[in-house]
Amino acid sequence: MSKVIGVAGFKNAGKTTLVEKLVAELTRRGYRVSTVKHAHHSFDIDHEGRDSFRHRKAGASEVAVVSRHRWAIIHESREEAEPTLQEILAKLGPCDLVIVEGYKRDTHDKIEVRNIDLTHPTLAGDDPTVVAIAANGAISDAPVPVFGRDEVTALASFIETHMELS
Repeated sequence: MSKVIGVAGFKNAGKTTLVEKLVAELTRRGYRVSTVKHAHHSFDIDHEGRDSFRHRKAGASEVAVVSRHRWAIIHESREEAEPTLQEILAKLGPCDLVIVEGYKRDTHDKIEVRNIDLTHPTLAGDDPTVVAIAANGAISDAPVPVFGRDEVTALASFIETHMELS
């Protein structure tokens, strides 16, 4: 099983931008990184009129779209329960690290992303799985290390050490 670190926080905290920068920095350092993004809404990766869309709408449970450059399997949940994070992680190929965006209530270690201009609840302190904070300003009395949201090099080094990446 791959090592997993989460990036968690509330809407407009800057999670996706941080994940994007961390993936770029960690892959630059030679790590193979995968990501999982939890969506709180329905989404589509294929679109009306595409062959894969037509296969799915006709009732296919899964549709694989394959090319020389990438492949995807679209699984229609129909009446099934949403899969757990562990079930999704088990489907990923081998890698050095999986960065998970969302799933803030799951038990993996997480970096809390905080926009101090917004009045969202905080996670660090109340949630023992929060191991660091990435914020757009100073945080006083933080129970874990604090990084600026743009201090990607330092945060990537923290992740390397914390996750014992080799």
